[in-house]
Amino acid sequence: MTTNQWPQFPEPYWRKNMQFPSFPSLEEDITTDVTIVGGGISGITAGYLLSLSGVKVTIIEAGSILNGTTGHTTAKVTAQHGIIYDEFINHFGEEKAKLYYSASDSARAFVKETVQELNIDCDFEEHDAYIYTNSEKELSKLEKEAKAYEKLGIPGNLVDSMPLTKLPMIKALVMKGQAQFHPLKYLLPLTESIAKHGGQIYENTTAVKIEEGNKPRVLTRNGKTITSNQVICCSHYPFHDTAGFYFARMYQEKSYIVAVKSDEPYPGGMYISAETPTRSIRTTPVGNDNLLLLSGEGHKTGHDINTMKHYEALATFGKEVLGVTDIQYRWSAQDIYTLDKMPYIGHYTSGSDNIYLATGYRKWGMTNGTVAGMILSDLITKGSNPYADLFSPSRFHADPDIKKFVEHNADVAYQLVKGKIGMNLKQPEDIAVGEGAHVKINGEKCGAYRDENGQLHVVNSTCTHMGCEVEWNNGDKSWDCPCHGSRFSINGDVIEGPTELPLKKIDY
Repeated sequence: MTTNQWPQFPEPYWRKNMQFPSFPSLEEDITTDVTIVGGGISGITAGYLLSLSGVKVTIIEAGSILNGTTGHTTAKVTAQHGIIYDEFINHFGEEKAKLYYSASDSARAFVKETVQELNIDCDFEEHDAYIYTNSEKELSKLEKEAKAYEKLGIPGNLVDSMPLTKLPMIKALVMKGQAQFHPLKYLLPLTESIAKHGGQIYENTTAVKIEEGNKPRVLTRNGKTITSNQVICCSHYPFHDTAGFYFARMYQEKSYIVAVKSDEPYPGGMYISAETPTRSIRTTPVGNDNLLLLSGEGHKTGHDINTMKHYEALATFGKEVLGVTDIQYRWSAQDIYTLDKMPYIGHYTSGSDNIYLATGYRKWGMTNGTVAGMILSDLITKGSNPYADLFSPSRFHADPDIKKFVEHNADVAYQLVKGKIGMNLKQPEDIAVGEGAHVKINGEKCGAYRDENGQLHVVNSTCTHMGCEVEWNNGDKSWDCPCHGSRFSINGDVIEGPTELPLKKIDY
């Protein structure tokens, strides 16, 4: 498939042929028990559990529910989050590493039980999960990870073969009894349950500020307020950051997915490579056929201008290794990393008794997002949860936090300066159809994109978060900030935070 045969804009398979309920935007001031900001897996899971406990919840979503990171996932429901357990043992100790596995596995079990209890038709399938390698260097890491599995009691071991025999490997580490599903088919019945139990959901309602106090108030962009006993922030990137300084403690990465049609029987299993660039493989049924979801190619947001090459690399992998070429869909996902690779779930700050946060899932949002919903609902209804201390956003570990903090913020400073100097600017008339680039208009640097009709879309190219210069993302047709990961449409509208304000449109 040549580049000009790709869909112009990415669209995830999960939203194909789905009928979503429509919810109004908030048009009046209201009062509720718990306000949840963000309509993805974290917010909906928390809302579902809270509403079952008799708590009146109100969920607000800046766009449409289930259309953020949750709608762009690969949807593996697994505790195998790459090669991580040996690292966690070294950084946090065996007890905390075991807690992380236990939390992830309890999320997998919760999803399975919920599917059975609500009789949800969401293509839930149990598969073994494999980390495979063709590298002697990575093999030593796999061997250490296998020993970590043994220490922590994780069901799995090193193997010499995998069900997907087309995939070259010298060794693989298997984790038994993991799962995959269709995330939106799973979450829609939970959404219906929230409404059934008196919960309210508002779409196209953007939260911009929280006024803290005994009864915190969430302020929306259109000037309406929601007063409640507690607030949960599940907006992917924290929008309320007056004291947490999360922008300095996290960074965002992009990854890519192509869905390729296969008419061959699938032998089972979920797969991810130990080496980089990552290659992740799972399947999902489509009628009598399968779609192979090939993902990977991660990089820090805004740090790679020619992003289309990542889709092409995955397509080449599918053709050369798996023999599949019929690409049906392509999309990307944006994920948040914390400094120590463990999510932030809990009180927003050590002094915020009634404001909670969930973020930093490091590409494993189906389990970590479910864990977040379980922890936060417990903290509100019971006052405690066995995993709360592990994921506390107020935690700090000298190793690796200090090293990563310095590295991340040095890069931010570099990107800030780099964007202000030494950039080649085009003239607007030189922008070709389908091209985006920085241009000079009236002596000012701007971002311009020319659509298929020849119309030029021009925006101020300075990110509205902290003033970095956005970069053009040619694969997703967006303007991405290399400092903190904010993303904007060709017209400057916010796609991803932390920013809350769009880029200014420039008339030309």
